[in-house]
Amino acid sequence: MSRSLRKGPFVDQRLLEKVLKLRKEEKVVIKTWSRHSSISPEMVGFTFGVHNGKEFIPVLVGEDMVGHKLGEFSPTTRFSRHGGKMQREIEAGADQKTAAKVETATKPTAK
Repeated sequence: MSRSLRKGPFVDQRLLEKVLKLRKEEKVVIKTWSRHSSISPEMVGFTFGVHNGKEFIPVLVGEDMVGHKLGEFSPTTRFSRHGGKMQREIEAGADQKTAAKVETATKPTAK
């Protein structure tokens, strides 16, 4: 559910003050725990260290990110592949195909 239009987007005031103090030429990572803060146009070009619960993930803000939340670009869980016998067979087949491609690419052509 989105925030009311009357209230406007939530931007952490302390975070916005930090951004306005810095110049874009400075290559400083701004650390923040405010994952729920929306990205405003003033933040474009800065790098934020967004906390994911364990570490700070560097997020370089671009123009296409305006309106999104900072937490969207700092995943809190790491995806580990789906397991099982069938998955291992699929991966083994993919490895054999890549090995065959490399082998054919390295063979010299006879003329």
